[in-house]
Amino acid sequence: MAERKEITVRAVRREGRGKNDAGRLRRDGFVPVTVYGGDAEAVAAAAPLAELAAILRSETGANTIFTLDVEGVGASEVLFHDRQIDPVRGRLVHADLRRLVAGQKLEITVPLHLVGEAVGVREEGGVLEQIVRELEIRVSPRDIPDAINVDVSNLGVHDVLHVSDIPTSEGIEILDPPDTVIATIGIVREEEVAPAPAPEGEVAEPEVIGKGKKEEEGTAES
Repeated sequence: MAERKEITVRAVRREGRGKNDAGRLRRDGFVPVTVYGGDAEAVAAAAPLAELAAILRSETGANTIFTLDVEGVGASEVLFHDRQIDPVRGRLVHADLRRLVAGQKLEITVPLHLVGEAVGVREEGGVLEQIVRELEIRVSPRDIPDAINVDVSNLGVHDVLHVSDIPTSEGIEILDPPDTVIATIGIVREEEVAPAPAPEGEVAEPEVIGKGKKEEEGTAES
């Protein structure tokens, strides 16, 4: 797990509501956010779009823990819970942020990376197919991994890798069913190539063997 940087985003409390207020905020370079969780009440705020977008583009993405300091409310450690993206511009238009509570574990989704070259690919001509690319886990906020890496070096042709085959890490509980298939090694079968049909209008003539010789012999005898 990479060392986490301390990030603080300063926000202002939202007093207005509705599309007009949200539209004005976006034109000014802010994003409406809702902060909730723990024993404190939910807070509607507005945070700088550029700073939130930079967090989402970072290596840890939506799983980045950062401090949101709302003017007049105070600072809280938060994590993205949900976000809305403009389908046309691809821009963040709203975010739900979850407060982190000391001692309380989170249920989040993290990437699943397959590492190593499978023996079934390297020596047996197989093809590795990754079926699952994310895993849902339960973990303490400070122990959130950037990804879960699984070594597939020993996988041979027709081998199947399940969630239950993933080595357990202290403090991380995988919530996906143990029998979930995450990867397999298959074989690519070559298709038989049918002979090309004769060009339209042409009929292949059978080869006649020995006809000319027999005719010559018959002529000589007569």
